[in-house]
Amino acid sequence: MTDQEYLSLALAKMYSGQWFGWKKEWTGSHRMSYENIIILDETKSKPTEAEVNAKIQEIKDAETAYTNARTTGKAKLKAGEALTDAEIKALFGA
Repeated sequence: MTDQEYLSLALAKMYSGQWFGWKKEWTGSHRMSYENIIILDETKSKPTEAEVNAKIQEIKDAETAYTNARTTGKAKLKAGEALTDAEIKALFGA
């Protein structure tokens, strides 16, 4: 996933609905960057860059945990060992 995709996903997870967009006349190297966020829903406020970065890290950590659970779950299945709930979910979605 690109940095821009992580940013967009993090923002989407912060509030429900289409509350943000991107400036048409953007600055920087990417249109989809923190500096180019616009608020479309006036009941929402722009999160700080630190809050957005924390949400991105939370998403990345969850992806890593999922990948690790999937890897260890497969190894345990091959070895005939018991699986944890996280490993079962990562392997079978249940």
